[in-house]
Amino acid sequence: MELVARKNDLLRELQLFQGIVERKNTIPILANVLMEAKGDEVRFLATDLEVGLRSKCAASVTKAGSLTIPAKKFYEIIKSLPETDIRIAEDKGGVKVAADRFDARMQTLPREDFPTLPEASATPTATLTSSSVKEMVSKTQFAITGEDTRYFLNGALFVLRPDSMSLVATDGHRLALVTVPRDGKAKKDAEEIKAILPKKTLGELGRLLAEGEGNEDIKYERGENHLFFGVGERMLISRMIDGQFPAYERVIPKGNDKHIEFERDRLTNAVKRVALLSNERSRAVKFQLEKGKVDVTSSSPDLGEARETLPVEYTGDAMQICFNAQYVLDFMSAVTTDVVALELKDEVSQAVLKPVGAEGYDYTYVIMPMRV
Repeated sequence: MELVARKNDLLRELQLFQGIVERKNTIPILANVLMEAKGDEVRFLATDLEVGLRSKCAASVTKAGSLTIPAKKFYEIIKSLPETDIRIAEDKGGVKVAADRFDARMQTLPREDFPTLPEASATPTATLTSSSVKEMVSKTQFAITGEDTRYFLNGALFVLRPDSMSLVATDGHRLALVTVPRDGKAKKDAEEIKAILPKKTLGELGRLLAEGEGNEDIKYERGENHLFFGVGERMLISRMIDGQFPAYERVIPKGNDKHIEFERDRLTNAVKRVALLSNERSRAVKFQLEKGKVDVTSSSPDLGEARETLPVEYTGDAMQICFNAQYVLDFMSAVTTDVVALELKDEVSQAVLKPVGAEGYDYTYVIMPMRV
């Protein structure tokens, strides 16, 4: 294999593989990216066996071929080079990388050892708007648990309907649900298509969409065991989590009769400040509701106590409820409206946080109160 490519073209693709490739891996080949040069392009593929990514960039290929090269080191070398043409050529069981007066030789691993990934079919299940998917990912991925033994909670449930789509994530203490309308390109009587996406897949999908133009469609396909997301010239391939996602509809409370609206920035800043003196393990902040105001308070035997008063329009009974400050702040940083609403029933039932105003989608955040 022998080719010449522009530094920026290579770098743009290689940086997308850095989150997929695992540094500490029991299977050495998974630390490598597969490069295949042919015609006027070089194709790349990397995987950790859960998530894979295919992409390509323009190249002047003088000798077609394929090889696998350590993804992290290759990226670091390309990143460190000046903006110029980079020559890549196979050399005695390794690969030479050269540019200007720089010259390096890297070890490769046999192409035959690289795992085979499934291909998407020519007919995607659905076409999704990338801006909608980007919103959905950013508003739910923080609510996925990282180390729950109930492996089906280590992902988010994606529900595709003819006229809308939803993404829902929960870690057992809070639940984030986003529903956005679709322009109904599917048949009206089509069934719901459900799939659980791993947490890593959502992170990589978010990264891909941030890199893209923002207005291109995503070609989505649900295979037998894999999901495919085609974003422009790139294809994200993900294993599905096989399991039964909890019946999330039952978690969303229906009878929360106390409704309080806050200025988002004021509430965010109050919770941030008060949480500085909360118990470092529980991160608990208390909301004390009284007529016309809410006191956000915290106390810790080691650190002290803090209080901030927020004037609100509230005429109900006095009550107090306690939340994990980080869970509240996660929601606040995910919404963009100036006003947010807190809906409550009592001290021990689930509360709901929602954005107030038009955001173009329906966003519900259910949060369990803490007992302190």
